[in-house]
Amino acid sequence: MENLKTQIVVIAGGPSGMSAAVQAAEDGAEVIVIEKANITGGAANMGMGPLGIGTKYQQEQMIDITVEKAFNMFMDYTHYNVDARLIKRYFEQSGETIEWLEDMGVEFEGAFKYFPQSEATWHIVKTGNKIGPRAAGHMNKALLNKAQELGVKVLLETAGKKILKDDEGKVCGVVAVNKDGEEFTIECQAAIIATGGAGNNPELIKEEIGLEFGKDVFNFAIPGLMGDGLKMAWEAGADHLPVRIEQACDVGGGEEASASVKNVLRQPNLLVNKFGKRIMNEEFMQNTTYLSNVAMHQKDKTIYSIVDSSIVKSYIKNGVDVTSLVTPDPDVSDFNEGMEELLAKGSKNFFKADTIEELAEQIGIDPEVLAETVDDYNDYCEGRDEEFFKNYRFLRKLKKGPFYAGAFHPGGYGTVGGIRINENCECCDKDFMPIPGLYACGADSCNIYDDSYMFLLPGNSMGYAVNTGRIAGMEAAEYIED
Repeated sequence: MENLKTQIVVIAGGPSGMSAAVQAAEDGAEVIVIEKANITGGAANMGMGPLGIGTKYQQEQMIDITVEKAFNMFMDYTHYNVDARLIKRYFEQSGETIEWLEDMGVEFEGAFKYFPQSEATWHIVKTGNKIGPRAAGHMNKALLNKAQELGVKVLLETAGKKILKDDEGKVCGVVAVNKDGEEFTIECQAAIIATGGAGNNPELIKEEIGLEFGKDVFNFAIPGLMGDGLKMAWEAGADHLPVRIEQACDVGGGEEASASVKNVLRQPNLLVNKFGKRIMNEEFMQNTTYLSNVAMHQKDKTIYSIVDSSIVKSYIKNGVDVTSLVTPDPDVSDFNEGMEELLAKGSKNFFKADTIEELAEQIGIDPEVLAETVDDYNDYCEGRDEEFFKNYRFLRKLKKGPFYAGAFHPGGYGTVGGIRINENCECCDKDFMPIPGLYACGADSCNIYDDSYMFLLPGNSMGYAVNTGRIAGMEAAEYIED
C-alpha cells in the first residue's frame, strides 16, 4: 500500500467525522476520511436526529426555547462541571447546523420532545415513513454525498492506528491499516479524531469505568467502537479525562423482547429494588438517564417494574399511558404472546406469577416485604402518593393475578469523554495547551455531561457530534492556512 498525502485526515466517518470532513472541505481544505467499517454513519445509523435551538421549526411550532434558556438549563443541570464556552458555542451553532444539513437535502419532521418533561429540541430526520429509529441514516447519506461532491476521499475498511508528530510536536501524519492488514502512512498537517468512543470494548469499560459489561451495564455494543481514537489521542499527548457510559436504562438486560412487552413494562407503574422497596417517583422513569442512575445505586444494580393483569388488560384495550418518539405506538395487543415466548425460553429478566408472593420468590425478594409495598402502593392509588408524590394519572392498583415483572439494569448508548478538548475542539495536554494540528469531536471528546446525560434537551448526543464535527473541521481548515 502506497503512502498518501493530504491536508486533513479525519479518523472515522460517523456523524462527527463526516460533519468535520464536509465543513473542512467547504472551507477549502483537502481531506481524507478513514473508516474501519464498510459504510459511513457509525452509531448515528441507529439514531433519529440532532438537537437544534432557535430553529424555524421551533418558531413555527411556537416552542419557547432559546440559546440562553438551554444554556442556563444545561449549566444548572451539570452544576457548571463542564466547559461553558464549548456549550455556548455548540448551542449557538446548533440552529444554523439544521439549515446547513437542509442545504444538503436533509429534511426534518420538526422539533420534538423525547418525554413529557423534556424540551422540544430533537429534530427528527424525515424519511417518508413513520417517525422512528434509524431515521438519521438519511442524514448520514447526505453527508457522504456532500463530502464526495466536495472531493473528500473516503477510505472504507481502513482503521487509524497512530498519530505522528514532528520534532516541533505538530501533527504530521496518521498511520493507518487497510482491510488486507497493510499498514501505510497518510502525511497531513492536521488530524481529527472522531471514532465514537469504546462502547464495544468490555475490557476498556471495566478498566476506565469499573463496570462489567453484561453484568453491571448493558449499553449498545456497536461493532467497531473499541476506543481506538481515545488510545491514539492519549498516546499523542492529549490529557486522559474520565470515560463514562452515556446512561440510558432499558428493560430486559439485552434480551430480545417484543415491543409490546417492553412498552408495557416501561410504563410508570410500580418500581422496586431487590429489597422490595420503591425507589423513585415512577413518572420520571421515562427519562431513561434518571432511571439508569437509580438502577446504578441499587443492590446488584437491578430494579423491577411490576404490573398486574388488570393494568395489562387496560393497556391492551385503550393503549399505554405514555408514548415517546422511540416507542410511538400505544398498541400492545400482543403483550401476552410476547411474554409467554420469553418465559418459554427461560428468561432471566421477565417474570410471571399468580400471586405477588410467588412473583417475589421468582425475583429473589422477601415475599412479605413486597406484599407490604404493594399494599401501601394500592392505598396511594386510592388517594395521594405519600411516598414519592407521583401524579395521580399514573397511579394504577396492582390487584389481580397474574402479575408480571421486568428487570431494568444500567445501560446506555456507549461511552463518552476521555479526551480533553477546548472550545475549538483542539486536543489539549495536561497543561491545557493545544497539541498543534490535533482535534477531536463526537463521543471521544464528549466531556459535557459530567455524571448524567442531559436528556432534558433531547438530540444532545447527535447534536454534539455533528456540531463539534463542524467546529473541528472549520478550526482545522483555518489551522492549515496559518
